[in-house]
Amino acid sequence: MAESVYKIIELVGTSTVSWEDAAKNAVDLASKSLRDLRVAEIVSLDLKIEDGRVTAYRAKVKVSFKFEGGN
Repeated sequence: MAESVYKIIELVGTSTVSWEDAAKNAVDLASKSLRDLRVAEIVSLDLKIEDGRVTAYRAKVKVSFKFEGGN
């Protein structure tokens, strides 16, 4: 296996449906501008509450992708 370097960024995805959808939304959007996504790690989950009701699910996600340095 060739040696590689990976960059890790932290994203927060949101959804009105579930934490799973919130995490998926973060990865889906990141995949539109980043290449070679490798791993997504759920760091934390939380809820947005308004007037005593859950209005959004939020997932903080660390996403790694292959880092390509310039020559």
